[in-house]
Amino acid sequence: MFTAYHEALDWIHGRLRLGIKPGLKRMEIMMEKLGHPERRLRTIHIGGTNGKGSTLTYLRCILEEAGLSVGTFTSPYFEQFNERISVNGHPISDKEIIELANVIYPLSEELEKTEWGGPTEFEIITAMSMYYFAHIRPVDIVLYEVGLGGRLDSTNIIFPLVSVITSIGLDHTNILGDTYAKIAYEKAGIIKNGVKVVTAVKQREALEVIQTQAEEKKAPLYLLGSEFSIENHISTECGERFSFKSLFHELDKLEIQMMGKHQTENAALAVMAAILLNNYYSIFIEDEHILSGLKRAYWPGRFEIITSKPLVMMDGAHNEEGIQSLVQELNKRYPEKAKRILFAGLNDKKLDRMIGQLDEIAASITFVDFAYPRAATAETLFDISNSKNKRILSNWKEAVQEEITDLKVDEMLIITGSLYFLSDVKPYLVTII
Repeated sequence: MFTAYHEALDWIHGRLRLGIKPGLKRMEIMMEKLGHPERRLRTIHIGGTNGKGSTLTYLRCILEEAGLSVGTFTSPYFEQFNERISVNGHPISDKEIIELANVIYPLSEELEKTEWGGPTEFEIITAMSMYYFAHIRPVDIVLYEVGLGGRLDSTNIIFPLVSVITSIGLDHTNILGDTYAKIAYEKAGIIKNGVKVVTAVKQREALEVIQTQAEEKKAPLYLLGSEFSIENHISTECGERFSFKSLFHELDKLEIQMMGKHQTENAALAVMAAILLNNYYSIFIEDEHILSGLKRAYWPGRFEIITSKPLVMMDGAHNEEGIQSLVQELNKRYPEKAKRILFAGLNDKKLDRMIGQLDEIAASITFVDFAYPRAATAETLFDISNSKNKRILSNWKEAVQEEITDLKVDEMLIITGSLYFLSDVKPYLVTII
């Protein structure tokens, strides 16, 4: 039995050594042992390559404005582990983490003795969340973010009210496949029989896979650009403004504070999901709830301005598509600024394509190390870059401090790459700025 928070956390994090073990059998066994808490929950399932966290946040805020208590399960955490299981945006307590770990630990020990082996870190946290929302802190609805893929992800034991697939990108190709179609097949694995699906997928080969899966499972499909659309989009000084149009409803002058065209797509997905909840599940959501929810929605590390003087921002662009969106937004919003970039990434990403895009806009680029099992070394990143003004500084804290100290009026600092890296940097930035 765990009596201290750090003991429970050490055990949970210790499961990382098992790596990724795709499959639902371990989750099914744990759910059975726990009396199937997942069946007690009303859920929304959110998968995709990019935009899951932002879409979840937009929808959470809309539902909160409508007066609902909303549980969320997200990954990775940004400043505190407890964020992964939250209620109305507030992380659960250390005491609750201990309580949940003590519930799941005996099941983990039992599984170790079976042919399936012990659960991974992510499976343990998923099981903890389901027990929590079913038995410790019941809520009106829970929003579940897929961890990896979808079909074999540990969250895929839920039967949601609505499924959301944000986008498809060439990420985790060593696990999910190396084409848009193969990755789409894994993402489409969250589609359930008869459950409505909302998506913003664009690539034809990926969309065909999702459409086929939806048809086979008789799941009504709502596609951005078809059943609902974004109109009159303009970028504002502190976000984006757009109108929403669907088969059911139209909304004008929606405002969001997260920057980028891609964020209007994430917000539109959330609005469409909210409208479906209102129309088909008697969850009362008015226009004012959507307007105010979107306007206040905030998700850290998404084109986030840390300070304007000097101009320092961070963005969790952790794959090729994410970097592409970041570069487009930087060029649009700050064409006159010289861009100094601080980057750290993971080994299992398309680092050559990511760094290649950054090289094109960087006045200078600094590569750093950070403590994470899958992190690429600064030397590896440096060797990939073709920038004429690149450097290595292994200690990222020293790099951050130096970059901010040297930053000139006509320059900006962009800290980007792995979300795990940004989750280390953000608390440190707060102490030095």
